[in-house]
Amino acid sequence: MNIFTYLFLVALIGSYAVQFWLIRRQDRHVLKHRDQVPDAFKESIALNIHQKAADYTLAKNRLSKFSGSLDAILLLFFTLGGGISLIAHTWSTVEISPIIGGAGLILSILLIFQLVELPLAIYHTFGVEEKFGFNRSTPRQFMVDQVLHLVLTLALGGPLVIVVLWVMRDVGALWWLLAWLILITFYVFLTWAYPTLIAPLFNRFTVLDNEELKARIEALLERCGFSSKGIFVMDGSRRSGHGNAYFTGFGSHKRIVFFDTLINTLNLDEVEAVLAHELGHFKRRHVIKMLTAGTALSLIGLAILGWISRQDWFYTGLGVDMPSNAAALVLFVLVSPVFTIFLRPVFAYVQRRHEFEADDFASMFAQPASLISALIKLYRDNATTLTPDPLYMAFHYSHPPAAIRIANLAEKGIAPESA
Repeated sequence: MNIFTYLFLVALIGSYAVQFWLIRRQDRHVLKHRDQVPDAFKESIALNIHQKAADYTLAKNRLSKFSGSLDAILLLFFTLGGGISLIAHTWSTVEISPIIGGAGLILSILLIFQLVELPLAIYHTFGVEEKFGFNRSTPRQFMVDQVLHLVLTLALGGPLVIVVLWVMRDVGALWWLLAWLILITFYVFLTWAYPTLIAPLFNRFTVLDNEELKARIEALLERCGFSSKGIFVMDGSRRSGHGNAYFTGFGSHKRIVFFDTLINTLNLDEVEAVLAHELGHFKRRHVIKMLTAGTALSLIGLAILGWISRQDWFYTGLGVDMPSNAAALVLFVLVSPVFTIFLRPVFAYVQRRHEFEADDFASMFAQPASLISALIKLYRDNATTLTPDPLYMAFHYSHPPAAIRIANLAEKGIAPESA
């Protein structure tokens, strides 16, 4: 043990203490307001629906507390408990290339995490989601999804890890710069491949066949100056009762995707308003801004890793007795979140600002009242609590609380912009 060990323990305890404290605040705040619908929603949300959302929030929080405790135990096991060293020694007995052995170390730890957390995923799907009427998945579908996720992780992540380890070994002191470029290229590739190659492995996508809705969407796209490769409906109801809509792809390959649950819940005006909101994210360049911030932070992170991977105290302080590039990489991935928890509210704040900006954009191209009614239906049908704790929200909410967001929209009296 050295001084870095104590810094790590302080950061670990502080990080998880903050997380558990925030969850406790959220629980108390939601319970306090469980038996009364907020004034802004009394006409649109029944008390039993409000209480269901509160109970759903509390159930998810109980699981989050258990999951957080398990994550902390696993982190201590792999670091100060000697787990990484144990696995590294095991791989060192196999007569293979050090790079392949290093990739084996990283993927082994990833596999152990997934196996240990599998019971929690099962309980989340067939316990919490089932209890509140959201789960539509079968045990067979669930296991197929898990196996497919694992196969994709090995098929895509394995070669990437091998390439990064090769760069770390052979490129020299500035290896982190080339590794950063490789990671960015890999991300762009995934963004391109996801709509047509990866997503269809999990869901069925069909071209929107509602001609009236399709005509309205195409008119909206023309008004907004937005082009798309197609408008698709995804069979989200195959696994869950939650509804959503999103864009995927980039450049000329952008796709608009609606969950079938959302299409079946909202009327035409509301679907148009939700799409206008999503268009606002693109037109206000939120995706590019977040991508730029993420790539900048990843560059800083890799530069830090490039330095600490050459420091003996980094390994000894975290319980690793066999320094290696693979050990440095996996240590950094495991440990960095406990030192960067302070970044969460910053990113959450920026994302909430983006949501306000997207709402403002939607108010210029669709009726604000339609977006309000759509949001109320989504809050209701997804059992989203209307009374989050302010501090918990500051750390965890990427979207503004319902009351604040709807109040902002209610002030908009902007008519749809003409072509």
